[in-house]
Amino acid sequence: MTIKAYELRGKSRQELEQQLQALKTELQQLRVQQVSGGGAGKLGKIKEVRKSIARVLTVMSQAKRKALREEYQDKKFKPLDLRPKLTRAMRRRLSKTDAARKTLRQQKREQNFPKRRYAVLPVPRDALMQTD
Repeated sequence: MTIKAYELRGKSRQELEQQLQALKTELQQLRVQQVSGGGAGKLGKIKEVRKSIARVLTVMSQAKRKALREEYQDKKFKPLDLRPKLTRAMRRRLSKTDAARKTLRQQKREQNFPKRRYAVLPVPRDALMQTD
């Protein structure tokens, strides 16, 4: 019988550790039976137990990371593994505030010589059609 991840998420850390220990001992027993000449059905059971162990470890890891995320939520610096995974170039690019900063000279230039805006008036169709 496989263990469902949603059932594991409701359990406490100690219960998860106990279940993990039970699964590991079961796996050891199955391996001993396999060596001593157990049936082919044991091979399927070994796979099932291994997957269940992986599920328990995954749920434990997720719970641990969730607690760490909540702990570091309001801190200035976060551990590297809790930061968003980005490409190397994206990690090194300027922040939004740094990218938006302007030099004093550039500010004065924009203030004194604003961008010119031209209004293009629509030409009536009648004027285009008339060829006198």
